[in-house]
Formats: sequence, structure tokens, C-alpha cells
Amino acid sequence: MYIYNVTINIDESIHTEWLAWIESHIPEVLATGHFLSAKMTQVLVEEEMGGITYSIQYTAKTREDLDNYYKHSANKLRNDGLKKFADKMLAFRTELKVVNEFFPTVNSN
Repeated sequence: MYIYNVTINIDESIHTEWLAWIESHIPEVLATGHFLSAKMTQVLVEEEMGGITYSIQYTAKTREDLDNYYKHSANKLRNDGLKKFADKMLAFRTELKVVNEFFPTVNSN
């Protein structure tokens, strides 16, 4: 499994508009068929540059799925956000390879 992580800092002046947009953008990314799921989280660190930061983590089953996303879909979907929000958002992307997952063996609740 692979995680394609997009971290985005949003200027507070467009925060509400961006939240509405991202709620429809994530399903578009998932509709490419290259990812199994997506998780959106808010980063709980105050940025020196201000704004509000989010992390969106898309899970791909294989490296091939991730590569096909880059090859067939990434540019258009990235440009959609850049055209709409230009200099009011800053994004960077990282890839993570899941090596192992661990779950509790004893239910503590």
C-alpha cells in the first residue's frame, strides 16, 4: 500500500470557499480509480506564515496505481486548484510506503 499525502496551507480569506471546493475535489480524485480511500485531516500546528493547514491522504493499493495517477490524472486535478486559488494556497506532496500496520491485540475499552 502507498499513501499519497497532500499538505495544503490555505489563506484564511478563502478558507470557507476552499473547504467547499475540496469536498468535491476529493471525490474527483477518488473517481480516477487509482485510490482506495482518502482521509482529510487538519494539521494542529500554528504556522508562522499563518493560514490553516490540512493533510489529505490518498491510499493506493500498488505503486502502479500511484504512477498511473501521475501519468493520467494528476496534472489536470492539481491545476484545478491552482487556477481557482492561485497564491492563496501552498501545497506540497509526499509519498509514503506502508511497511506494516499494527492493531491492538487487547481491547482496552
